[in-house]
Amino acid sequence: MPIRLPENLPAFGTLKTEGVNVMSESAADLQDIRPLRIALLNLMPKKIETETQFSRLIGATPLQIELHLIRMSEHVSKNTDPSHLEEFYRTFEDIKDEYFDGLIITGAPIEQIPFEDVTYWKELKEIFNWTQTHVHSTMAVCWGGMAALYHFHDVPKQLLDAKYFGCFRHNNLAPTSPYLRGISDDFLVPVSRWTEILRADIDNVEELEVLVESEISGPCLIESKKHRILMNLNHFEYDSDTLKGEYDRDIKAQNPINIPDNYYPNNDPSQQPKNRWMSTAHLLYGNWINEIYQTTPFDLTKIGTQND
Repeated sequence: MPIRLPENLPAFGTLKTEGVNVMSESAADLQDIRPLRIALLNLMPKKIETETQFSRLIGATPLQIELHLIRMSEHVSKNTDPSHLEEFYRTFEDIKDEYFDGLIITGAPIEQIPFEDVTYWKELKEIFNWTQTHVHSTMAVCWGGMAALYHFHDVPKQLLDAKYFGCFRHNNLAPTSPYLRGISDDFLVPVSRWTEILRADIDNVEELEVLVESEISGPCLIESKKHRILMNLNHFEYDSDTLKGEYDRDIKAQNPINIPDNYYPNNDPSQQPKNRWMSTAHLLYGNWINEIYQTTPFDLTKIGTQND
């Protein structure tokens, strides 16, 4: 089954040319099944790029996915055409009475700012609390994952002296987890952040479990079964050239930046980087979607109840 997208959404054409099975909304309406309702709260500046990256991953499963794009109610994006937001996105205020099988909360380039100083922190806290009664399973990515750890468990983020930047080897600490089914014992994951979460702070919270960890960049995938949320601190969803784009941007702006580790062949930025994480990314998100399908209530209004 395909992912259900509006035909005029840029991701529709991009993914179709890649061979991803996409379906228009009109065609999907002809199928007598209940698709999984997955929402994407997109906090990234380049919203079209980000929505395409996540659509690619959740659209590669045998299940029909109905994707809903969400933005913060008050925050005004400076990097995306307002007409795109108006046509394809709804605000949290618009959807807060609806129910979803899954929610992805993206990262945001604000990680060095204290959480309480983020302009939309109050609304994001409301969204986190809302997930407990209206979302069956949440995947919070990078800054979004750190924000979830802080909101639900008071786990602080720590500022780094130098940015974690590159493709770092990670260890599969929980191979029997349904989210890591079929994933190798160790694998590469793109990392791009100025902050970290200390393993000791996670270990102090009994209900948290570290599923994936790097010896260099620390915890990567943390599960809270109590809150039905995965905190994914890195970027499985990145395109092959996303780190290159970040590196080239900083070089052009004369910002201090290292060549991303283990990314370019021979560590040479003049060469084309090779993607060595996409198969793992598809497995992780495919496992997440499958676990949602296996456990979500047919009646979404039952989310958060004892029988959920």
